[in-house]
Amino acid sequence: MLKHFLRLEWKSFFRSASFKANMAIKIAMIFAAIYFMLVFLGLGIGAYYFIEQNNWGDPLQLVNKFLVYYVVADLYLRYMLQKMPVTNIRPLLYLPIKKDKVVGYSLGKTMFSFFNWSHAFFFVPFSVVLVINGYATVGVIGWHLGMMALLFCNNFINILVNNKDGLFYVLIALFSVLGICQYYGFFDITVFTAPFFNSLYGQPWMAFLAWILLIALITSSFLYFKNHMYLDAGLAGKTLVAKTEDYMWLNRFGILGTFLKNDIKLIRRNKRSKTAVIMSVFFIFYGLFFLTGGIEAYEGPVWKIFAGIFISGGFLFSFGQFVPSWDSSYYPLMMSQNIQYKEYLASKWYLMVIATLVSTILASFYIYFGWDTYMAVLVGAVYNIGVNSYLVLWGGAYIKTPIDLSSNKKAFGDKQAFNAKTLMLTLPKLILPLGFYALGHYWVSPSAGYLFVALAGVLGFAFKNKVFGLIEEIYKKEKYKTLAAYKQKP
Repeated sequence: MLKHFLRLEWKSFFRSASFKANMAIKIAMIFAAIYFMLVFLGLGIGAYYFIEQNNWGDPLQLVNKFLVYYVVADLYLRYMLQKMPVTNIRPLLYLPIKKDKVVGYSLGKTMFSFFNWSHAFFFVPFSVVLVINGYATVGVIGWHLGMMALLFCNNFINILVNNKDGLFYVLIALFSVLGICQYYGFFDITVFTAPFFNSLYGQPWMAFLAWILLIALITSSFLYFKNHMYLDAGLAGKTLVAKTEDYMWLNRFGILGTFLKNDIKLIRRNKRSKTAVIMSVFFIFYGLFFLTGGIEAYEGPVWKIFAGIFISGGFLFSFGQFVPSWDSSYYPLMMSQNIQYKEYLASKWYLMVIATLVSTILASFYIYFGWDTYMAVLVGAVYNIGVNSYLVLWGGAYIKTPIDLSSNKKAFGDKQAFNAKTLMLTLPKLILPLGFYALGHYWVSPSAGYLFVALAGVLGFAFKNKVFGLIEEIYKKEKYKTLAAYKQKP
């Protein structure tokens, strides 16, 4: 039966309509995996000696102190990026195969995920280094097995809490606050968590508790999927009180207002679009890495513009790059109507402009770090409105990725979003403003650098109608390819 499942997976991959894109992204993922494996391997071998050389205390205890954040970060990445097995179950429900076999195979696949075995590239060499440097072998084995069990627990926790957004965001917000409190010395959560991780070494039998927890999670996941494995699972919706959302005040804008109303309703009602909004809020705080002097590598003046672009353009990048994929479920119906592309694109553009202005206002707390810092945010906003807003709409014509609005998965992209055209359009989004600023900063003055970037945005805004005409022609040219792509099932 396992051989049969593997053969089906093999045929699914090679017979896919997007086989070439699949192959390209697989190759890119292999190189990315090799890179992270080498990084983990380097950390596993060198962490002990680096900590010892800097006299930061016992290496194992220092690592154990921060393992709680490591485990939570692993869970966060799994929730956002790891593929769930549910999609692969559906085609098998029509075949005369026992549920136990299908569920067991689907859950077993997740055990071989990169998110599970990649950790071994850190923990295995680090454990070996500990033994070489005189740590008790039994204690190190107990610590290693306990950590592996906890990280595998994340795999099944992720499966069980899949699509439980409220619980997930509360957990992430809680540990973000705890991390900030620890950084500023208000409260140290590691005082309570480090003893547990230390006990895995001091009392190796504690590792059995982690493995018992893992077995319990595996059993719970297996029973959950088996009990919910039927064709109409999830089709019955909850009965809620109906709410009217007419947004009558937008009617004054005609067809443009109709599109804006649809976009606002889409954002408010769907899980994936809400995630894009939340991600854009996180982008506002992304500049703290660059504009506060907290990281020495990002103290160069050019990095300020890079941060300003991201701070004000969070919604533009997280939402705008997937136009028209947000409407993929009813895009064929839209294209059968008498709808002008220019009005459709204009509604998306205005939505991104409004979000950029709101983000810029919310980021006004950067004034605390100096007016020069906030100036980078303002200039980045001008460039986003005048240049990047067009580029994301232009790139959207080539990102033919149907979006499941009810799911958070693939929130960072999809295999069909990776192609040469979208890659080339990424350069003027990020590299070009850095070049403008560097040109003015190093040849004239820092103020001239800001002026050059802002001038590029103003010029882009001045030629809005001309640029929209060009983008409209591209969407018309790609129309039928897009319709065909949206018929492909993920």
